[in-house]
Amino acid sequence: MSWSWSETALVVVVLVGLALWLGWVTASRLDRLHRKVVASRHALQAQLDRRGRVSVDLASAGLLDPASAVLLADAALAALDVPDRTADPRPSEAFSLRGLPPERERAESALSMTLRSVLEDPDEVAELRVTEVGDDLLGDLYSAWYRAQLARRFHNEAVAQARRARRPRVVRWLRLAGRAPLPRTVELDDQMPAGLERA
Repeated sequence: MSWSWSETALVVVVLVGLALWLGWVTASRLDRLHRKVVASRHALQAQLDRRGRVSVDLASAGLLDPASAVLLADAALAALDVPDRTADPRPSEAFSLRGLPPERERAESALSMTLRSVLEDPDEVAELRVTEVGDDLLGDLYSAWYRAQLARRFHNEAVAQARRARRPRVVRWLRLAGRAPLPRTVELDDQMPAGLERA
């Protein structure tokens, strides 16, 4: 069976149209996944900022011994003072896809370790909760910390989805992800103190 030139042209047009449609669908999906990564990264940063501000408030409330208060204030301010690369005049999405700056991850991990050393003992945490101010601050700290853990989990899952979608060769060959960098997970120590969890 031989095809006429018009039948062959029709098949070619249909195949090209199908390929273009599949490329458009894949590129749109990648764009949605990248936007999800950016949104989850901003949510994570907001919760880490909140945890840092509550930590500063706890350090300055006069409830801790002076040495612990100074260590906690230093660690919290160090985490809050790390410059955000999304303030760069270049497109913020590219920087948000790269996760948090490594120095911010290190500073947040150091804050977690400092908070654990200050709040590890459940009895000391119970003493802090005796006052209304202490109870409010520890409640706010627990809430911010728990939300930061969830936000990091959601962010890293969004990154994993985007990376899986970018893995096929055809996506790389046709550059369907555009110029967006490969999304990066956020790796930091966010284990909560046992004393704060029990309280």
